[in-house]
Amino acid sequence: MSRTNKVRVENPQGGKGYLIRESLFEEGCFPENISLYARITLGPHSTLGYHLHETNAETYFVLKGEAIYNDNGEKRKIGPGEVTHTSGGRGHGIENDGGEEFVFMALIHEGGEALS
Repeated sequence: MSRTNKVRVENPQGGKGYLIRESLFEEGCFPENISLYARITLGPHSTLGYHLHETNAETYFVLKGEAIYNDNGEKRKIGPGEVTHTSGGRGHGIENDGGEEFVFMALIHEGGEALS
């Protein structure tokens, strides 16, 4: 049912550099309202380009490193232990402006509302 599946993505969401996505479920094994649950490693000096979530929402939990988080146009520094949430109709992106990897958990769920 679950196993790690690593995929390297170049220029993620129109950003620069790379990320490594380690999905924690095999394709088709997600609960019905979850489309992604993964450990994401954003490479040094890489960006996850700004993108919108129209019909779903995404929550991040930071494990390692620091980065600049663009929360619907407002930028702030985030680091280990912090949680971000982007609901439907809003956008976000991440810039790893440092020389080390930035690692976080990502959860995308359908419906676009905050998890309760």
